[in-house]
Amino acid sequence: MVKKLQKKAAEKKTGAQLSGTVKESAQQIWLAGLGAFAKAQEEGGKVFEALVKEGTSIQRKTQAAAEERISEATNRMANMATDISSRASGQWDKLENIFEDRVSKALNKLGVPSSKDIDVLIARIDELNRNVSKLSAKTASSGGKTNGTAKPAAKRASARKSA
Repeated sequence: MVKKLQKKAAEKKTGAQLSGTVKESAQQIWLAGLGAFAKAQEEGGKVFEALVKEGTSIQRKTQAAAEERISEATNRMANMATDISSRASGQWDKLENIFEDRVSKALNKLGVPSSKDIDVLIARIDELNRNVSKLSAKTASSGGKTNGTAKPAAKRASARKSA
């Protein structure tokens, strides 16, 4: 039994030593953790600032690249719009000419005079007015005497009316 008691006493000493060792190890681990935490706080701010700077740099680069791509796409779209617009304009001109030709033909078939026909008639009327003015001036300068040319013209006019 003595041996058992001695063994138990030795175990108690070993248990006390073990307990002390564990306590000491736990204390050291705790202190190491606190030191690591303090170091992380101190270094963490620096690391955080470095990461912010790097992120800002990357953002600027990607933003510049995106703006370049947007500019290229805008230029392409503007060129395409100009090309399509010019093609459409040409088609509208063709369509307008076809429409005008067909309307002109239809009006001509109905006997409606064209603007060219009206312009020719206006020119003829103006010429006739000038001739009448010249004849009026001649008859006025001759003192109202007729030289026989007015009567045949009047006869021709009355003949046209009766016909």
